[in-house]
Amino acid sequence: MFIFLLQSVWVYISELAGKDLEIDVILKFLLYVSPRLIVLVLPLTVLLVSIMVFGNFSENYEFAAMKSTGISLGRAMKSLSIFIVFLGIVSFFFANNVIPLAEVNFFNLRRNIAKVKPAMAIAEGQFNQLQDINIKVAKKSGDNGQFIEDVIIHQKKGNTYGNFTVIKSKTGEFLSNEDSDVLQLILYDGNYYDELQPANYQKRTKNRPQVKSTFERYVINIDVSKFNNIDFSRKDDASRYNMLDVLELNTTIDSLYKLQQKFNAKFSKTMLIKSKQNRLSNNNLKTVPLDSVVLDQDILSLLPDQKSVNVLDYALNSVKNINNDFKVKSKSKLLSTININKHIVALHDKFALGLMCIVLFFVGAPLGALIRKGGIGLPMVIAILIFLTYHFISIFAKNSSEDNSLDPVVATWLGGIIMLPFSIYLTSRATKDRALMDLDAILIPLKKKLVKSRLSQFEKAVDSNVAPFKDITGFESSKLIDLVKNYRHYGLSIEHKNKALIELKTRGVDEMALKISGNLTNEAYESGIRFLEDYHENATFGALYHSIFLIFGILGLVLNNKFPTMGSIFIVVAALAFILFLVVLPKIFKNQSEFYDLLKKRFMTNNAVFVILAFPLFFLYRLYFNKKMKEDLNKIS
Repeated sequence: MFIFLLQSVWVYISELAGKDLEIDVILKFLLYVSPRLIVLVLPLTVLLVSIMVFGNFSENYEFAAMKSTGISLGRAMKSLSIFIVFLGIVSFFFANNVIPLAEVNFFNLRRNIAKVKPAMAIAEGQFNQLQDINIKVAKKSGDNGQFIEDVIIHQKKGNTYGNFTVIKSKTGEFLSNEDSDVLQLILYDGNYYDELQPANYQKRTKNRPQVKSTFERYVINIDVSKFNNIDFSRKDDASRYNMLDVLELNTTIDSLYKLQQKFNAKFSKTMLIKSKQNRLSNNNLKTVPLDSVVLDQDILSLLPDQKSVNVLDYALNSVKNINNDFKVKSKSKLLSTININKHIVALHDKFALGLMCIVLFFVGAPLGALIRKGGIGLPMVIAILIFLTYHFISIFAKNSSEDNSLDPVVATWLGGIIMLPFSIYLTSRATKDRALMDLDAILIPLKKKLVKSRLSQFEKAVDSNVAPFKDITGFESSKLIDLVKNYRHYGLSIEHKNKALIELKTRGVDEMALKISGNLTNEAYESGIRFLEDYHENATFGALYHSIFLIFGILGLVLNNKFPTMGSIFIVVAALAFILFLVVLPKIFKNQSEFYDLLKKRFMTNNAVFVILAFPLFFLYRLYFNKKMKEDLNKIS
């Protein structure tokens, strides 16, 4: 709250600085601006604190102690869940009652502050309104900004509309007395221009009479009695959408819809009159009654020649006028629509605040339990990233809803709709004591369906020319031990190994002795087979998604011109396939790196070109390494 208040102070610093405001007025300003910040602060606070608290519990093994006594995460969250629901209900009443009242007071206080000192209300480089003069200065100086340079003034006179009097001067000065209600503006070395406005319109438009003069010193007196007599507790009626409660918003929205309907009805009636269709009557036709005209018959053929020309003139003028009217009225209609949609968004925002507190709690609490990190550091970063994602989605959606690009009700709830599945997923993962992201849980079932195991090919004879043997009793023990250890090298099956083990056992050499001596299995070769098996599974999986990415991506780009909907669907499928390909590609590189570590080679360095080519030409990459790694397997000692 302190951070957001500081931000608000800097936003409105130009309205507060240099106006000799009492401390109670500044405190009122901060008090009135605080409730509007609750909409941002409360959901972020719930998210941050839930991550910090549950992350601290998990980091200090508090949850492990709870689970050992039979307390699940859901039970540990129960009391806080009840509190968060209560907080959501309270936040609705706060948004419905407190925030509108604070907005009314904030609006009136800002308006009153702006009137305290007109001299301080002048900003450099822009026009500023002071009673009947509009003044612009290039530079201000002095202790109170009383000295000004390059002054341009548009002065209003009487009840005339427009600024017909222009005064320019090189320098100027504000002089005032605390006991006086008159503020003097003294201008030096300037020019005075005044466009006269005769009562006769033709003289005013043709002759354009004006008065021009120069001056060394020119004094303008400004009555500031009304400016300095400001009651900071004064409140005027206001009807902005953020100053209304639910009942008032419902009433206002209903009234705005009725006004829009009246506007549409009036506009359509006006357009009907301007169409000049009433000028067409039976008297204007040649001989055929108007009610007997065939729909596809040319209307001009029913009229005399002169009448036809008049009708065409009327039609052209009518179209031009209607087109101009539509351009003007469409802007008014857009402003009316924007106003209605802002009221609808403000209405649903009051309900969305409480729901977002509940949803973000069920995002933060399980997330803290999963990341097992408490304190301020990492939880603060995660909370801000999640909240900014939610906040930006909400802002963009609400901005899009102003002109009906997006339904205002959907726009208000869109952030919560997106975060709700995320909260359900995190809560489910945390209560089941699973990792935050478990890609293997997705990939392994798909591998079983899409990839056939290649282990059987290594259990069978690699070399078909090796003749199977039935009698191994004539083998020396050293050869039998070598057969047991390296049977895969020789292209033999597991049956040959088992026969050799039985024969060695009859000679007094059991499996334990072979295991202790390291002759039972060739660990390096077995690891190579395992890594090669994993590579084949992941590479087949990656090739599938790489192909889907290429095929659907090309089809999507081709179809996007003539069939944009179908093209967009294909592009989305291609994007999802590419994301899955990027997920499985590091696994492929890891399998290959582990495989070549057995050969004392650095895969990523020696095959950097192949790694780069793996992205666009993965099918060639896979074919090459399928053959090469199978050959390199036999090089493992």
